[in-house]
Amino acid sequence: MALFVVAYLAGVLTIVSPCILPILPFVFARAGRSFARSTLPLLTGMAATFTVITTLGAVAGNWAVQANAIGRIAAIVLLGLFGLTLVSDRIAALFTRPIVALGNRLADAARPGIGGSLLLGVATGLVWAPCAGPVLGLVLTGAALQGPGPQTSLLLGAYAAGTATSLGLALLVGGRVFAAMKRSLALGTHLRRIAGAAVLAGVATIGLGLDAGLLARLSYAGTATIEQNLLNRLAGQARNPPGALPVEGMFPGLNGATTWLNAAPLTAEGLRGKVVLVNFWTYSCINCIRSLPYVRAWAEAYRDQGLVVIGVHAPEFAFEKQVGNVERAIGRFGLPYPVAVDNDFRIWRAFGNSYWPALYLIDAEGRIRYHHFGEGSYQQSEQAIRDLLAEAADTPRSTSGFVTPDAPGAQAPADPAGPRSAETYLGFEQATNFASPAGILPGRPRDYAAADLRLNQWALSGNWTVGPERAVLNGDGGAILYRFNARDLHLVAGTAGKPVRFRVTIDGQPPGANHGADVDADGQGTLTDVRLYQLVRQSAGARPRLFEIRFLDPGAEAYAFTFG
Repeated sequence: MALFVVAYLAGVLTIVSPCILPILPFVFARAGRSFARSTLPLLTGMAATFTVITTLGAVAGNWAVQANAIGRIAAIVLLGLFGLTLVSDRIAALFTRPIVALGNRLADAARPGIGGSLLLGVATGLVWAPCAGPVLGLVLTGAALQGPGPQTSLLLGAYAAGTATSLGLALLVGGRVFAAMKRSLALGTHLRRIAGAAVLAGVATIGLGLDAGLLARLSYAGTATIEQNLLNRLAGQARNPPGALPVEGMFPGLNGATTWLNAAPLTAEGLRGKVVLVNFWTYSCINCIRSLPYVRAWAEAYRDQGLVVIGVHAPEFAFEKQVGNVERAIGRFGLPYPVAVDNDFRIWRAFGNSYWPALYLIDAEGRIRYHHFGEGSYQQSEQAIRDLLAEAADTPRSTSGFVTPDAPGAQAPADPAGPRSAETYLGFEQATNFASPAGILPGRPRDYAAADLRLNQWALSGNWTVGPERAVLNGDGGAILYRFNARDLHLVAGTAGKPVRFRVTIDGQPPGANHGADVDADGQGTLTDVRLYQLVRQSAGARPRLFEIRFLDPGAEAYAFTFG
């Protein structure tokens, strides 16, 4: 019973979560209508549809997820039409034609009819289900502890009822405010059109996937802690011994990968009984690159004890979507474990992830028990791996003898003092601190000139075309200059055609002992495939320097500077 109370309260909390924002316009478009004939059918349809869809997703399988995706598209279309009927009387009249029976029913939703309100509630439930995923995952964790069955549906129903309760109370208050505004201001038609515009904005948000992405992650950060603490007290401790890693959610699986490298596709069901480490990375990210030696070492050290390491490659730049580039990176970094290519970010969204790199540890029962975002805390992460392996094998935990991975070139740990210069993008969409005279001309060739640079400023020299993500050199002899303060300087760069030779100088001189792994002491190097190049590693540590890279051939593509 306590778990059902938690589920209900979790639903009530959803009203203060950004996750609910995209569907609020659909719900509050009913403000001022009869509670019995409008609000109650809407909330009933919404709660019932949500319960059915999420129950299927929890106990059925991938086919249910695909079916809900189709229903979600249909619901978005219906809600878009609903918004149009509120904005325009002409469009509303169009949907009263008998030949468009479904549109007619939808148009009725703009008036106080039970059928229209129920249909609107069903559509809202369809689009709400994916958005609620991160918060709902905590509730599903409690259900999974008992195994799927009737109690799962009841638990989900309690969650939906809690949300409906909070929305119902908000609508009762909002309805009175709405009615008062109509009486005092005589703005009923304008208010209806404003509500319609809000509905269309909500449809656009959902159609673009923002409800299941950014808003869902904000929701998780805002409300999950309270729910997680309640679930740990009421459910997690019943299965886990004192001091064990907490249950953070259920393993959402790996459906959605565009392809798999180093292995055949893996599933959550096939991995049951194994401890699984999921590492989100992208191959040009310096933070990811510096964490790979540890992930690689863990995969080798604990493979025989039951650890399965899976890399999920989620691209930041367009060139990282090319499978051939990812394959070459896997070979260059010597990764022995399976890698799921997540070009559509479906796995990323299923985890509610927001970071590169990110580690998630799943226990032998399919529960997320540990996560870490960014670099560092390697011994803590390795100890978590050991704890879950010991738990799965029912053996004592080990606390000594951590791995010491080989980390050459750019894979070496960052400067303990940290870089003083920040990551800098060269495409015009995110470019900052650009100092060439006349600024950037987006998307068109221009002759750029060097400038006197202050710390953390950069400039182009030569004829370049600066696009959204990258700057492309149109002829030979062009250069990029950057006044930086860090031990290491890296450039994400490459070429789409022939190799491009380049020469690096530091304060106008060859780098000598300060050269990076991808140049020699004279500063000579060559761009080949598009990747991160380590160009400077100061042997005496960080201090302000003027860096220049001059390209001796046309076709260079430069994306971003990173430091370490």
